[in-house]
Amino acid sequence: MVIESLKKLFIGSPLASVDDSDEGHLLTKTQALAMLSSDALSSIAYGPEQVVLVLSAVSAAAIWWSLPIGLLVLILLASLTISYKQVIHAYPKGGGAYVVSTENLSPTMGLISGGSLLVDYMLTVAVSVSSGADALASAFPILKQHTLLIAIFLVLLLMVMNLRGLRESATSLMIPVYLFIVSTLFLIGYGGLQILTGHIAYHATAHVGQAVSGVSVFLLLRAFTSGSASLTGVEAISNAVPFFKKPKEKNAAATLGIMSLILAIMFAGITGLNYWFGIIPSNDVTVLAQIAQKVFGQSVVGNALFYIFQLSTALILAVAANTGFSAFPMLSFNMAKNKYMPHMFMEKGARLGYSNGIITLAVGAIALLFIFEGSTERLIPLYTIGVFIPFALSQTGMVRHWKKTIGSAYLKKSIANIIGAFICYVIIGILLIFRLGDIWPFFPIIIALLVVFNSIRRHYENVALQLRLTEDIKHIHYDGNTVLILVGNVTQASIRAVNYAKSIGQTVVAMHVSTLETAEKDKEIQKEFKEYFPDVHFVNIDSDYRDIINPTAQFVERMTKVATAKGQTMTVIIPKFIPKHPWQNMLHNQMSLRLRAKLRWHEDIVIATYTYHLKK
Repeated sequence: MVIESLKKLFIGSPLASVDDSDEGHLLTKTQALAMLSSDALSSIAYGPEQVVLVLSAVSAAAIWWSLPIGLLVLILLASLTISYKQVIHAYPKGGGAYVVSTENLSPTMGLISGGSLLVDYMLTVAVSVSSGADALASAFPILKQHTLLIAIFLVLLLMVMNLRGLRESATSLMIPVYLFIVSTLFLIGYGGLQILTGHIAYHATAHVGQAVSGVSVFLLLRAFTSGSASLTGVEAISNAVPFFKKPKEKNAAATLGIMSLILAIMFAGITGLNYWFGIIPSNDVTVLAQIAQKVFGQSVVGNALFYIFQLSTALILAVAANTGFSAFPMLSFNMAKNKYMPHMFMEKGARLGYSNGIITLAVGAIALLFIFEGSTERLIPLYTIGVFIPFALSQTGMVRHWKKTIGSAYLKKSIANIIGAFICYVIIGILLIFRLGDIWPFFPIIIALLVVFNSIRRHYENVALQLRLTEDIKHIHYDGNTVLILVGNVTQASIRAVNYAKSIGQTVVAMHVSTLETAEKDKEIQKEFKEYFPDVHFVNIDSDYRDIINPTAQFVERMTKVATAKGQTMTVIIPKFIPKHPWQNMLHNQMSLRLRAKLRWHEDIVIATYTYHLKK
């Protein structure tokens, strides 16, 4: 089949199922750092810039405030790291903020966390690929008009990579992630060395501590919330503990620690260099690109290093979306397990990944790119509120967890959680006060998701209740079977189908729908049918509106009432021929599919398709 061949080409051959003792498909710390940390590490490309963007809107001299704001961001990072390490050990089956909030606060709080993260992972993908497209456009201005198309292409590429399987996608990500880590640390180290040796002069827009007109507490808080976008993705490792090789918790916690250390060095280094150089944000060139130009200079070697750095930045921003592709399917799995999302999110695909979650995430991210036209600046406020609500709830949940597990001594254990929760609630408050115009779409989306989640849960509960075995099931008895065979034309398929119907039914009725345009032909069909089956009752239904589906459904409903009154089952047989080649299906009408789609909503009937396979 064409579809199967394309699937094999892009995704690969199916992998055999494995049990928990087979770790061949799981991740080492090195692979997990590449796969699960790319979102957090890549935020260096836009997090510090967002701080400077807010501050410089008042005055370029206000940029020095990025230093104390950066310090506060690092304190929050330390708090989140400690907290999520605790989450990893307390909830090693994954689920992160969703599971912590559900078990320690309430199911509703868990759904708010889960819904926020589901939306946030879509935003993660959208922000990452749009930032990657912007970074490419900074190095190659000719691409400026095509950033939206580049971003959509990157989403589809990452979707295919993840559908190929966990280890393959992790291996593919190692080069861009580690290239970015090495190139950024080199940029910071080389830039710091040049400052220490006096090769780069001090060009800060203002000295630390200098009074700047127009700077207010509210402005600083707004800048802090913008810089906190650099911490999105920190929770992803706690969601994906089952993906690690054994010992899972130890490896996951170690990976989280390494990621946080690298992130802290990068954030502090970029913030410091930006202050020293006095760089002001530009619409055409990112702050990170301007720093690289200052550090590497205009020599041949410097230009080469600049383009390597920009390439690594574009790559990390592009693949940063992969954190969402890793965490979204796992979170969907946990919510589906609790019956708040469709069970299809629990099913593994051909390559042992949760394919339905991967595809859903890609579709959602592309929709966001279209809605916001690939604008990173417009997406980041939604991105920030989406991650800090789960941050705050998970920190609060961990405080409750420690209180339940260790009693009165819980305060000592939960100090990092309390600090983190306080800062997260402050950030949420600032966003509500100062960025409500940017973030308001998030709230109707969450309310709608809560309604959907609870509706899904009620549906599954009702299904379980109605399918549960009861005593009266033993007393159900049928006195026979009424079979209705739908006849379009007298063919090999219909003749064989009628013979099959006679073998299983005590009462057999053939039915044909006649329209005004086909009246003459319909008389011939009735005559020919009677020649083959004189003992089978043939019913011809006239349709005034060229409609076959509704008259058939109405006749089936009448027949079902008669069969039920006799204590018989009602079976409807739809004859269908199957062409030799799959592509030939499009050459024939799909009446049988339309009939099945209509009849499946009727109660107390069995719908069967009798297939006749063509040989050439």
